[in-house]
Amino acid sequence: MNVVSLCRSPAAEMAIIALSISLGIIVLGTGWGSKVTAYHSLCKLEKRTADCSRKRLGSVPADLPAATEELFLDANIIQILKNASLVSYQVLQSLSLRENGLELIEPGAFLSSRSLTSLSVANNGLSVNYSVTATAIWTLTALRKLDLSGNQLTEDMVVTMIQHLSSLESLSLARNAIMRLDHSHFQNLLQLQDLDLQQNYIFEIESGTFDGLRVLQQLNLAYNYMPCIVEFDLTQLRVLNVSNNLIEWFLAVEDDIAFELETLDLSHNWLLFFPLLPKQNKLQTLLLMHNQMSFYGDLFNHSESKVQLLFLDGNITNITTFNLWEENNHGNLSSLSFLDMSWNQVRYLPDRFFEGKAFLTHLNISHNCLESLHVQRWEWLNTLTDLDLSYNQLSDLQVNLSSGGTLPNLQWFNLSTNRLHGLPAKLFTHTTKITTVDLSNNPIKICGSHVDVNGAASPDCIDVHNAGSLKNLFLASCDLAMLGNHVFWGTSLAHLDLSNNPNVQLGSLVPLQDVAQSLQVLSLRNTSLSAAKTTMDFSIFQKLVNLDLSENALVSFPESLIGLRLHTLDLRKNGLHTLPQHAMQKQLGRSLHVIYLSQNPYDCCRLGWWDALHSLGTIHIADWKQVTCNYSSKFISAANLPESVLQDCKWLTADMMWVYLVLFLPTCFALLVAFVIVFLTFRQRILQMVKSRYKRSSSHGLWGAGKTQVTEPKEWVLAEWES
Repeated sequence: MNVVSLCRSPAAEMAIIALSISLGIIVLGTGWGSKVTAYHSLCKLEKRTADCSRKRLGSVPADLPAATEELFLDANIIQILKNASLVSYQVLQSLSLRENGLELIEPGAFLSSRSLTSLSVANNGLSVNYSVTATAIWTLTALRKLDLSGNQLTEDMVVTMIQHLSSLESLSLARNAIMRLDHSHFQNLLQLQDLDLQQNYIFEIESGTFDGLRVLQQLNLAYNYMPCIVEFDLTQLRVLNVSNNLIEWFLAVEDDIAFELETLDLSHNWLLFFPLLPKQNKLQTLLLMHNQMSFYGDLFNHSESKVQLLFLDGNITNITTFNLWEENNHGNLSSLSFLDMSWNQVRYLPDRFFEGKAFLTHLNISHNCLESLHVQRWEWLNTLTDLDLSYNQLSDLQVNLSSGGTLPNLQWFNLSTNRLHGLPAKLFTHTTKITTVDLSNNPIKICGSHVDVNGAASPDCIDVHNAGSLKNLFLASCDLAMLGNHVFWGTSLAHLDLSNNPNVQLGSLVPLQDVAQSLQVLSLRNTSLSAAKTTMDFSIFQKLVNLDLSENALVSFPESLIGLRLHTLDLRKNGLHTLPQHAMQKQLGRSLHVIYLSQNPYDCCRLGWWDALHSLGTIHIADWKQVTCNYSSKFISAANLPESVLQDCKWLTADMMWVYLVLFLPTCFALLVAFVIVFLTFRQRILQMVKSRYKRSSSHGLWGAGKTQVTEPKEWVLAEWES
């Protein structure tokens, strides 16, 4: 076998080393060769992004990779961006200088960064030297996104800063000091698509202000002081947010122009009327919550149904007549899918209000003044999936069940906090996809297992029999009386809330047996449960993971809970003095994640279970700071028991035999000492008494029956006593 040795000459080795050094220099020159070379002492480098935020930098670092395309310098102390600050970064595309206290950008700061497309200088003080800063920004001919929010800029300053930025597509002027707008502000921004003007002081927008913004799609005017919007004609706009203003009127132009509007947010205003929307639109989301809106058609006759509005535009005065009382004049809402009218003053809905809303899926009319609801044709709502009528004054809900297609897609129905005594019969028969119903805070009754000959329950009760799709049922605070044994027969409830029904009289949980195999969440808070009166057998609720037994009269822990796989258990506000320690050593202790225990009269000297809970390390006592125990009629925090209480409890809980022994020995010793003291005090008298008693002796014998009894002298006894 031949062995060939491969060797390198010293010259070859030097050549390889030189080549390696050269390659290393090239890689370091780019700055992005490998993870080892992409390192900086202050900034985080990743790909072509450098993050130097929150480093208390007073200037732009000059030693970053030259190929940096995205640079974050937020939350530093850079007050002046100097001319040479960015000269090393000629391919920079995005720069963020938020929250720096920046007051000045020198005119030549961006001359070496002509490719910059995104600039954020939000939350600075650019109003101080705005004219000089504007000169610097004008050099960014490729800029598409500019964030000037939070700089205390007035409308005149804004005009100066943005007038030559014709390439802008997105502009944020939020949180500034703008009070009014006119056509001069945005006249050169022909490419602008997104404009954010929220949180200013805008109270006036002149007609034609946005006319030049032909491609504007999103406009945010939230949190300003605008009193109204009339003759709205931004046909190209897709999203308009004018929430949190002082708007009383929203009136679109009455022409047959096609609008692209998809989302309109008018929430948190002072709207008195339903907005007059464009006749042709693509509106999908309409937000009208938190206004003062109502319908007034029942208050006026036709002769009084028109209102004239006076518009002043410079020296031109226009008088426009609107038929605000016409309840069907709401514009075309055929594309609408989400409508929120909550927190208004709606007393009724017009008869044909839902006509044409063929795609409506979410409807919220909660927190209004509805007393009755009669929908002329419920098939208009065939697409509805979520309906919220909570927090009204409904005492009458009429549904025409003549057609089998009534609310066929309804899944979530909230009727809580009304005045309902019942629901239309067979409602759950037609709503075959319904999963969640909230009837809390209504004076209702649940129908028993008996029905009439036609199979219909009483109109004064709610029948949930055979509601196979129903999964979540909320019946809290309904003043329910005794439930029948099979009121939930034919359902597969997973979540049942019966809380705050102190008269419900559940007995031995028999009314819940029909859903015991499906229940996962059960709330029995404040239902007068008492282990002394009720045999509570939870053993059949094997799928239960969340159980609320708070605000009852339980004085002992229900043993049937030990075999369940509960994740959350609430035992607050009961009469529990202790918990069984063995319960946490079985299935319950292995599955339990969260437990509530406060406001129970626990015995401070029987807190072994408390230590056992903490030792497990897997159970979170959510209210551990509020858990107290009773010691000598005083309630002490269970988490911070004083050492003196712990010592006293050790004595009280020790083996009673030792306790008796410790108590008996001092007593015996005290009696012995007392006896010795008495004897020593009265020794002479005692001896004399003994002498006088035992000194006499008898020499007479007693004869009889062949036996002799002799009484001998007791002198030896006296001698012993005297000694």
